This record gives sequence, structure tokens and C-alpha cells, in this order.
Amino acid sequence: MSNSIDEDLLRRIIKEVISESSNVDKPISFGEGQASTSVATADDDRSTLSHAVSEEKLDWFKHVGVAKPGFSQDEVVIGVAPAFAEVLTSNMRGIPHKDILRQLIAGIEEEGLKARVVKIYRTSDVSFCGAEADKLSGSGIAIAIQSKGTTIIHQKDQEPLSNLELFPQAPVLTLDTYRAIGKNAAEYAKNMSPTPVPTVNDQMARVAYQAISALMHIKETKQVVQGKPAEEIEVNFD
Repeated sequence: MSNSIDEDLLRRIIKEVISESSNVDKPISFGEGQASTSVATADDDRSTLSHAVSEEKLDWFKHVGVAKPGFSQDEVVIGVAPAFAEVLTSNMRGIPHKDILRQLIAGIEEEGLKARVVKIYRTSDVSFCGAEADKLSGSGIAIAIQSKGTTIIHQKDQEPLSNLELFPQAPVLTLDTYRAIGKNAAEYAKNMSPTPVPTVNDQMARVAYQAISALMHIKETKQVVQGKPAEEIEVNFD
């Protein structure tokens, strides 16, 4: 994604965000747990987002059932938000979700631990995604990530907003950063005290990407399903 945004596109995005703002925190519900049958194409990402869309079926990102609590101390759970990979496919800087997951998992495996991926449906808030994911983690440590790229490391039995590490500025996160996040999460799972992952604090990034961030969050929130449990995801990067 280019750092510059077309002026006409920006106007339309802002208009859409304003029109959707009254509904952004209202989750949707689907009959028998299924998403709406309305489908959005890539071009529809810039049009009104008044309905949830069906999840795309991916060869590398497969649902394998309801996620169960783990009991292995050597695992870290990665909880992805409702639109991740199957509705939105990259973060707000255009980094593919597949590459982000690859690096998070690589960082965990570098420390000799295992990664388990689950998709959270009950919320689009990254902190509450983390609070749900860590309850499924045998080590009690989880990484949560929104589709736009915002990421946290969370520990079981901590309040949702009490994160071990928070990475709120998605536009400045690189693949190297995501790998380091995975590595640190694994070290927390081993009861170590890693040095927090360094990140760039770019105040201009907030200004440049604020509208895109809001629009992506609206689309993510449209995929929330009240009461739906997290689902286990099998990833295959081959």
C-alpha cells in the first residue's frame, strides 16, 4: 500500500466512517453461526461496508473445529481477529496476513516452542481477543492480532487491558517486528523476562492511516458473532 492516499478516496473513506460510526460497536449475529451470504470483492473494500461478508476458503488457513484449551506448557496461542485472512488479507500497510503469521510462528519456534492459531469471533478488540486466546494457551501466553495489524502479547489471568507488550501503531510494524513479537511471547512462556520489542513511534503514521484504520476496524467488527467460540486454525505455508 502506498503511503500517499488519493484525495478523492480519502474523502469517501471518511464519509463511510462517519456514516458507519453509529454502528461500529454493534456486533452482528448469523443464523446457525454462519456469515451473511453477501459477498464483497476487492473493489468493494472502498465501498459501503453495511454487511458482513462470507469468509473466503483458503488452502493455507483451514478451520479444523472449535478451539479447546491446551495443556502443553510449550505452546503459545496466536489469536487472530474475525476478519483476519479470510475477509481482509493484509494489514493497513499491505503486508499479507500469511506473511505476518509466518513470522510470528517463526519467532515462537526459534525459542523451541510450538505455535497454535485460533480465530476469535466474539470480539474485534485486540485486548479482548488476547484475553480469550490466552485461556486456550497451555502456557497461558497468547499473541492477539487485528486484521489491520495492531498486536499484543497477553498473559492468562491478567485484565484484558493489562498487556505484557502492546504494539498499537500497525503502520510502523515490519515483518522483523512480528518475528520479534513471536520470539518474546515464547520467552514469556518460558518464564523469562525479555527486553520489550523496540518499535518506532511515528505520530505522522497515525494521521496518515487514521481513516484506513477506522474503515478496517468497521469491516472487522461486522464479522463479530456473539457467543461463537474460537475456532482452531491449521496453517500450511508450503
